[in-house]
Amino acid sequence: MFEGLQRTLTDALRKLRGKGRLTEANIRESLDEVRTALLDADVHLDVANGFIARVTKRAIGQEVLKSLDPGEQVLKVVYDELVALMGPVDASIPTAQGRPTVIMLCGLQGQGKTTTAGKLALTLKQKGRKVLLVAADLQRPAAIDQLDLLGKQIEVPVYREEIQTGPDGARIGPSPVDVCKRGVAHAKGLLIDTVILDTAGRLHVAEMPMDELRQIDRTVHPDHVYFVCDAMTGQDAVQSARAFNEALDLNGVILTKLDGDARGGAALSIKEITKVPIKFIGMGEKLDRLEEFRPEGMAQRILGQGDILSLVEKVSRVQSEITEEERIKQQKKLEAGDYTIQDFREQLPLIRKMGPLKDVLGSLPGVSDMMPADQDPEASIKRIQGIIDSMTPKERKNPDDIDYARRMRIAKGSGVLATEVKQLITVFEQIRAFMRPMAKMSMLERIRMVSGLGKMGGFMPGAKLAVKDQGDGGLSPRERAALRRKKKHR
Repeated sequence: MFEGLQRTLTDALRKLRGKGRLTEANIRESLDEVRTALLDADVHLDVANGFIARVTKRAIGQEVLKSLDPGEQVLKVVYDELVALMGPVDASIPTAQGRPTVIMLCGLQGQGKTTTAGKLALTLKQKGRKVLLVAADLQRPAAIDQLDLLGKQIEVPVYREEIQTGPDGARIGPSPVDVCKRGVAHAKGLLIDTVILDTAGRLHVAEMPMDELRQIDRTVHPDHVYFVCDAMTGQDAVQSARAFNEALDLNGVILTKLDGDARGGAALSIKEITKVPIKFIGMGEKLDRLEEFRPEGMAQRILGQGDILSLVEKVSRVQSEITEEERIKQQKKLEAGDYTIQDFREQLPLIRKMGPLKDVLGSLPGVSDMMPADQDPEASIKRIQGIIDSMTPKERKNPDDIDYARRMRIAKGSGVLATEVKQLITVFEQIRAFMRPMAKMSMLERIRMVSGLGKMGGFMPGAKLAVKDQGDGGLSPRERAALRRKKKHR
């Protein structure tokens, strides 16, 4: 996802950051490359032109040209405009008072709507909601059985009615409107607080039974109407979202298959064209792979900055599967400052449990730069493991001792460049420094801490994570490394 756009944007902006002085001419030249990158990513033409116009207006302003670090300032402008392009977003689904909250899913056939209904139901269930799925897609009989099977997998009840046919094989009942109406009434009887309606779709917008969907909308009065679409369809997804919004007045969009080869055009275009925000994104086939959409995190990833908050949430899910003994062992290592590259090496297999490797590695700042273009994520993991395996036990325990000569030896032994060895050590130090103060926190406190850093701009491009290191008196990284070496040789 976004690999081509990310690399082109990074290259274009890196040229600006490498110049001693920025002029209107070289800013416009680089932003022309950004515009080309957006169009190559299948971003809508009007959206791309408007985005570049806004960035150019701010970038050639005196506050950038006279800035102490104009290259970083331009990067910050691009980041701000990307966030504005996709946000703001509120993915919360409040509980209605005295009745079930009704969520209506709509979309074309084959976009992952029924699977998304199951994912959304599991997401809400994990938040303590009592959910009922309603099988209202009577056009595709297999959809009813599919939803029933998904409900059993996640232990969520499914309301279904069997399709009745006449002597000639034509369907004579029930109607989708009646199924939705009776499904909501059934939920009230079971004291269920949330109902998800899985409605019918067609292969093309022109074939959609919009009158039927409008009737469901008028009869059931859903609190939220979400359009589900495949991110890999690019501009088709944007045009379909516009058509559905004109018919139903959508509350949000759910993008599926964002873990695939989607170029990103739909994610960057839908909000601007339809004025409907993306609420959730599907990041894998498993039912626990539905995430709330965060414009800030997506903008950070597009610019190669990672998405720390999403990563912490993934870690919390994996941590729940680790034994208490192992968790305490990890915590003590972090508290004592003994977390080593070898520990990091041993935990690499856990990354696979966090979801698609492309997505997880992209959440780590700096790690995405260590993944060569078009290289399989599994190969990137093996590449990192190879670098660590080429270190001596002492070097894995004390990465501060790895000087230039040692980096050259490790690079030669693992078949990589010395700069890649240095980059891995730098990323490891950032992770260790960031995680140490969180060792004694609960997972909720960790997420709150990361959220707070995000709101203060800690994860914006060009920002430095100001993590307080216990007992170091505010020393620089070089001074902290020297202090650690001194302590270990006492």
